[in-house]
Amino acid sequence: MDYYEALGISRSASIDDIKKAYRKLARKYHPDMNPGDAAAEEKFKEISEAYEVLTNPEKKKMYDQFGHAAFGQGDFSGRGGGGPGGARWHWSGSGAPGGGFEGFDFGSSFGGESFGSFSDIFSELFGAAGGGRRTYSRARRPGKGEDLQYSMQIDFMDAIRGKSATISVNTGKGNETLTVSIPKGVHDGSRVRLKGKGGPGINGGPSGDLFIVTQIAPHPYFRREGDDIYIDIPISITEAALGAQVTIPTVDGPTRLTIPPGTQGGQKLRLKGKGAPRLKGSGRGDMFAVVKISVPKNIPEDGKRLLKEFGEQSAYDPRAGLGW
Repeated sequence: MDYYEALGISRSASIDDIKKAYRKLARKYHPDMNPGDAAAEEKFKEISEAYEVLTNPEKKKMYDQFGHAAFGQGDFSGRGGGGPGGARWHWSGSGAPGGGFEGFDFGSSFGGESFGSFSDIFSELFGAAGGGRRTYSRARRPGKGEDLQYSMQIDFMDAIRGKSATISVNTGKGNETLTVSIPKGVHDGSRVRLKGKGGPGINGGPSGDLFIVTQIAPHPYFRREGDDIYIDIPISITEAALGAQVTIPTVDGPTRLTIPPGTQGGQKLRLKGKGAPRLKGSGRGDMFAVVKISVPKNIPEDGKRLLKEFGEQSAYDPRAGLGW
């Protein structure tokens, strides 16, 4: 067994990388999480051995130089055996009730110093307590199950109005059919929590939570920025110059919008309180109609004549004052 391969890390991995890899694998293969699984038990022994060596600078140095030969016959071979550096470990059963981790007792052949790397790891992962002799008790304390995520794509308008949906999800306790209430005003990436619908608890602990992550589908003409909604409104040259009343869509249905005389292209006309509901707090955002002046491509001769007369009577330079 190669210690680096056992932990899934490179030979240049830092101490933090080693600890991170071990924590992840320890959660996965710990016998209390896999009662009766001999393969998981063996894997857990391997990663524990690899961690004990690679987090000790002297042992790691010897292992990198000489491999397993650096420790003679002192492999992690069973109850009371001499592990690397004189480590003694005790194992009984396969993680079933009455079995599992009984404890570790680590001494060091390098200057007689003791070390407590496993104490920190097992205390963090499983609540194991270590005494002055670095003896680590089998963890049987209840723990919360894993939190899970489920991505749900919803329509733009459903995000505005809210909706109720039925989903089927594997929570680690089997497939469950759940009813999800999506609140009004959710954003792209909002998380809706279903308490206790995640992975099963550890040793009788509470189940984890399930988080529904919303993915909002784009709308053909509405677009959202925060709680505000925008829409492009094409108007004619005449409507822009003289003003007009036009009907436009909103998330609440059609409404009349006043175009003031002299409206410019790109101008934003605000409709207060016509935006998306605020997910946190009360009220709603606003809606903005962005004016797009539409010029006809084909103008009849009479129209051209009238435009020329208008230009002559109302001469102005739209580029005046730009400093060009």
